[in-house]
Amino acid sequence: MAEVKEFTLPDLGEGLTEAEVVRWLVEVGEVVAVDQPVVEVETAKAMVEVPCPYGGVVTARYGAEGEELAVGAPLLTVAVGADASAPAAAEGSGSGGADGVVAEADGADAAEDGGAGETSGAVLVGYGTGAPPARRRRVRPTPVPAAAAGQVNGVASGYGRHAVTPEVPVRAEAAEPAPGPVPVISPLVRRLARQNGVELRTLTGSGPDGLILRADVERAIGAAGAPAAEPSAAAASAPAADAGEVRIPLRGLRGVVADKMSRSRREIPEATCWVDVDATELLAARRAMHAAGGPDAPKISLLALLARICTAALARHPELNARVDTEAREIVRLERVHVGFAAQTDRGLVVPVVRDAHARSAESLSEELGRLTGAARDGSLTPGELTGSTFTLNNYGVFGVDGSTPIINHPEAAMLGVGRIVPKPWVYEGELAVRQVTQLSLTFDHRVCDGGVAGGFLRYVADCVEQPAVLLRGV
Repeated sequence: MAEVKEFTLPDLGEGLTEAEVVRWLVEVGEVVAVDQPVVEVETAKAMVEVPCPYGGVVTARYGAEGEELAVGAPLLTVAVGADASAPAAAEGSGSGGADGVVAEADGADAAEDGGAGETSGAVLVGYGTGAPPARRRRVRPTPVPAAAAGQVNGVASGYGRHAVTPEVPVRAEAAEPAPGPVPVISPLVRRLARQNGVELRTLTGSGPDGLILRADVERAIGAAGAPAAEPSAAAASAPAADAGEVRIPLRGLRGVVADKMSRSRREIPEATCWVDVDATELLAARRAMHAAGGPDAPKISLLALLARICTAALARHPELNARVDTEAREIVRLERVHVGFAAQTDRGLVVPVVRDAHARSAESLSEELGRLTGAARDGSLTPGELTGSTFTLNNYGVFGVDGSTPIINHPEAAMLGVGRIVPKPWVYEGELAVRQVTQLSLTFDHRVCDGGVAGGFLRYVADCVEQPAVLLRGV
């Protein structure tokens, strides 16, 4: 007999706790192989295809496209074994994924799986799947009255919401709650039930396919004689929404950015210093590099030259390639330089990371920056390519602005900002001339160094921009 196994959203790593379902790659009733990708999800950092560690027939999908799921929430169930086709037939007529209804299973009601089961042993988004968990939720068949059996496509027992029929009383006080997913699509309905002590598994939903609605919960509350939960204080104090008000949830990438920036501003006592710089010679040096390389040689980006200058400056001022361990009350200086750079994409602002930037040439930096920028725009960056930076370079000049006081990319200690390069009047060799001028700003953690170190770093960067030959002293 086939065994139904539940596959939950795996830990995607890097502190991520949720992901949004972008696209299902399998349908209910479809046969899947071990390690076959079944769903494409979008985390706050990357798009990821999630493979299933079981082989069999998909009996249910949980989560509509565009919905966010928490790590550990059910993704799908798979019937594993010789009779796998039977559960598929029962589920194919109305699974959660087929009609967009999300059946949620409460972790507190998870039953212990007696069979150890076999997993693929492959890596799921950076984490192994070889060892099964000690406890696993299973979707178990729930018997229904014989008279109602024909209402579920002729199946006498089913999974999830198919086991619920209109003949079952609204509140079955004497019966034990049936295990398995609860057909509730709205978290507000689930919260209302929780606040009033209503066990959702004892209710019969009046919605499509047995979906439990708010009215069902309110009827159960009235039958028990319990007053409905009062609105929260925050909701009561909130002003009524205007007709033109639009509320955008802080989730996904936007939510992660909000949390990280808030933490940075809360924890890091930052300060900013800046200087105007004549970048005419740096642009001339870049043109000379292109001419020397020939028409077929790869071009070197201006950002790559600035990154190379920053690595040289960090070698002279290692205090800024550091982080603060607040629990140990220690400054941790880092030997390797991983340069992050701000990249604006359709999904929002991301910070890809160039590993071991201190060991790369300008040409190598340019190539890696180009690769990461392309991956950022098409959403294919991995979590590892978006974490671990030790210093950030922010070229906000691409937005047509001259200066900024950016928030440090926690837990780093400094960020160099570069404004637009524009022709301006400048005193050059004692005479007024039109030169290509930009503004550099350094925001730094005042816990790791004082203004003298920050000023020395910024001045060295400015000298290299104005006279690129200064870099030759360190070659």
